[in-house]
Amino acid sequence: MLLEKKNAVIYGGGGAIGGAVARVFAREGARVFIAGRTQAKLDAVARDIAAAGGTVETAEVDVLDQLEVERHAEAVAATAGGIDIALNAVSVMHDQGTLLGELSLEEFMRPIDGFLRALFITSKAVARHMGRERPGVILTLSEPGAKLAIGGILGHGVSSAGKEAFSRLLAAELAPGNVRVVGIRPHAVVDAPAAGSYTNDLFRPTAAAAGHSVQEFLEGGLAQGTLLKRLPTLSEIAETAAFLASERAGAMTGTVVNLSGGALVD
Repeated sequence: MLLEKKNAVIYGGGGAIGGAVARVFAREGARVFIAGRTQAKLDAVARDIAAAGGTVETAEVDVLDQLEVERHAEAVAATAGGIDIALNAVSVMHDQGTLLGELSLEEFMRPIDGFLRALFITSKAVARHMGRERPGVILTLSEPGAKLAIGGILGHGVSSAGKEAFSRLLAAELAPGNVRVVGIRPHAVVDAPAAGSYTNDLFRPTAAAAGHSVQEFLEGGLAQGTLLKRLPTLSEIAETAAFLASERAGAMTGTVVNLSGGALVD
């Protein structure tokens, strides 16, 4: 198994992407610790993992509370003997579609402050329990907005680019301690709304304005902007995350893996 005897912490582990990754990590032999704000969602993922024979523990944690996150990471490290893998899959509701003239400072800053604050807090909390004799891996998530030049995504695009810059720079800092940092850049995930993702609410206004359902907007609109003419699935993201977290990807750090279906080629 790819992650046998590894200890993995997933923030936002009750969400669509976080839950999918947690299930695959557990299948690949990791001891999974999922944390998030909604216990019921965490419990649902935990039941799936336990039913499949995996090992999982849950914790209700606010990732924007630095002290709370640090205490949770310390407890995990004390229980498991260290942290080998961490993923921040926490979502922050934000605006997409509003141009500068109508965009408020609050809406502009919401994804920048929310996503990057959570990424800083969680990365700092786990990094001190990683590396040295046991290789560590921090996985981050971004979006094609990091590279796109289109209107209406100012806050989203800046936060996406910030997450990729953070990942690259953190990789340089942590490499001497035997910790890798790898970003994953999926596009909108085609089956995420059905799995309870916040993107259902995020894309609904744009889809409705065009007379479409969210699923029609994803499959007939966003997918057509990719080379493959399709969007990534939760399974593809989770399987890729497991590979990147494993020793098979041991030479990869400071980079971003493009899972956008070819929305951007760089």
